[in-house]
Amino acid sequence: MSRAQEFRKSALSDLSNEIGVYALCDLDGVPMYVGQSVDGIRSRVRRHLTSARSDIIANRQIDVWEIAYVWAWPVAEKSDIEPLEAALFQRFDAEKPLMNGKVLPLNMNAVNEPERQQIQVIEDGERQRRLRPDQRLERQIRQYGILVDYIQTVKSAPHLKRALDAHFERLVRYHKTFL
Repeated sequence: MSRAQEFRKSALSDLSNEIGVYALCDLDGVPMYVGQSVDGIRSRVRRHLTSARSDIIANRQIDVWEIAYVWAWPVAEKSDIEPLEAALFQRFDAEKPLMNGKVLPLNMNAVNEPERQQIQVIEDGERQRRLRPDQRLERQIRQYGILVDYIQTVKSAPHLKRALDAHFERLVRYHKTFL
């Protein structure tokens, strides 16, 4: 096992495995994806980070290379998950477009947001290296192309085009930083 894998495994062991909602965040700590888990947050996030049984990875919606942080909101009741996921989706998507497969409906009811847990899943030195504009722009160009190809050759769906739009916004931002 590589040092990076050992670091991620150790970090994930600190993540709650209760049911709840989680956000996969980029190198800047900006949420990219909001999801839920009814079988344990740690287990679900681990599947995303190892590409095992993860639709958002299989559909090329997210590049795991960009994920540096995981935020988690454990809940006590299963009935609390969907309203919390919708509220967090709406908040984060309004700030920067998320790469979720579906747009979650606005929940008009007040949601009690539990305390957030945050873990870093890559070492800080590696995160700093990946933040370099030349590294990040090249990687984002590649991911954008992979998603375009997937849409053209495998599945053309609205949720994938929405993710493509979110990638394009990031590409423009990284391009400007690079220049």
